[in-house]
Amino acid sequence: MISRRAALEMAAGGFSFLLAPLRQAAAADYPTRPVRFIVGYPPGGATDILARLIGQRLSERLGQQFIVENKPGAGNNIGTEAVVKADPDGYTVLLVNPANYINTSLYANLRFNFVRDIAPIASFNRVPNVMTVNKDVPAKNVAEFIAYVKANPGKVNMASSGNGTSVHLSGEMFMAMTDAKMQHVPYRGAAPAITDLLAGQVQVIFDNMPSIIQHIRAGSLRALGVTTAERSPQLPEVQAIAETVPGYEASALFGIGAPKDTPREIIDKLNKEINATLAEPELRKRLVELGGEPLIQSPEAFGDMIKAETEKWKKVVEFAGLKVE
Repeated sequence: MISRRAALEMAAGGFSFLLAPLRQAAAADYPTRPVRFIVGYPPGGATDILARLIGQRLSERLGQQFIVENKPGAGNNIGTEAVVKADPDGYTVLLVNPANYINTSLYANLRFNFVRDIAPIASFNRVPNVMTVNKDVPAKNVAEFIAYVKANPGKVNMASSGNGTSVHLSGEMFMAMTDAKMQHVPYRGAAPAITDLLAGQVQVIFDNMPSIIQHIRAGSLRALGVTTAERSPQLPEVQAIAETVPGYEASALFGIGAPKDTPREIIDKLNKEINATLAEPELRKRLVELGGEPLIQSPEAFGDMIKAETEKWKKVVEFAGLKVE
C-alpha cells in the first residue's frame, strides 16, 4: 500500500489539473477530523505552552481538535521527523522552534532538511531567553556571575532543554564570548531542567521566557539577563546580557509548519486563522505576558525568517565548534 503523499506525487505529473479542484474542495472543508500538533519536547516547556495556547483557539475557531502530541528526544529531531514523514494533508503540523534552525548545522546525519522538507505556515512570536540562576548562586548580575564561574572552575553546571536547543546554544555563546566555562547538563525538555534548577542540582539555565518567567516572578529563581539585544518589557529591571557582553544576542522564533507538498489552500487557511487568533486581544495579552509580541506574517515571510534564523544559528554552532553525530 502506498501513502497518500506517494499517490499525490505519482499523480501530480499527468493529472495536476484534476487535483487542483479536489485540493480546493478539501481546503474548503478542512479540517474534517482532529489535527495532530506535534511538539518535540515534553509538556511544560515554552514550545508546549505556545502550542496549547494557539491549538486551543484553533480548535474553537475551526471546529476540530488540534491535539498537542509531545514527541521529545534527539534535540527535537524525533518530533520534526515525524512531521516530515507524515502525509501532506494538513492533519499533522509542527510547532516550529529554534532547535529546528540550529539542528541543520549542529547534527551531521539528519535524515531530513528542515528548510526543504517543512512548509512554513505562520509565525507566532519571538521571545528572549533568560539567563536564570538558583537562589543559592551569590551573583546578582551578569558581571558577578562571570567572576563567580571563573573563581569556581568545574563547579558550575549549566542546564538546557536538550543538545542543540536555543537554551543550550545561548549558553554556549555566553561561554565562548566570556571565557566563563561551565559544565553542560542536557535534559529532555525545559520542565525537568527547571525542576533540578529549583532543587540546586544545576546552577544556571538560559531558558525560553515562557517556561521560566513564572518562577522568576514568584522569586524562586533569579534572572540575571535576557538574551535579546535590549531589555524585555516583561522584565524591565533585568539587564540585557549585551550590556555586559557587547554583541551578545540570541532570541527565539516560534511558529507552525507542515510537511512539504501540503496543499497551498490548506496552508493559506491555517495562516489566516492563526493570524486572526494572534490578533485577538486576550491571546495577544497572553503572548506578551510570556515574553514576545505576536508576529502576524504570511507563509512566505515566515519562510524568509526561518532561513535567516538558520544562518544565524549556523554561525553560533561554528563559533562554538559544536557537532552532534
